[in-house]
Amino acid sequence: MDPKKFETRIKARLNELQDRLERVETTLDEPADADLDDQAIELEDDEVLEALGRASLQEVRLLNDALGRIADGTFGTCRTCGEMISEARLDAVPYTLVCRICAGAKATHATGSAHPTGKAQAGP
Repeated sequence: MDPKKFETRIKARLNELQDRLERVETTLDEPADADLDDQAIELEDDEVLEALGRASLQEVRLLNDALGRIADGTFGTCRTCGEMISEARLDAVPYTLVCRICAGAKATHATGSAHPTGKAQAGP
């Protein structure tokens, strides 16, 4: 795995997100329409834009954390088991902290399902 490849992709994604956040902010700063019906529609649109902005800010934080892991040499190492995270998983979710197996185990544990090894898990 080449961390520089991921660093380049992450920085490109951060630029995309910054552009999106600027567009959202510009749109939210536009003056309200004089027509009350149009204002109601704009309010709904603003709520969607605000949610998009919050999601973008969260992704920026996660991507910046991933850049920090690249810098300190821990990028691509599962925080749970210490194994390397597959390149395919990092391609899909470059800020992931856990490998596919540990992510699956966490998800099945949260739902009370059996452990991926086939053994039943104890409750929470």
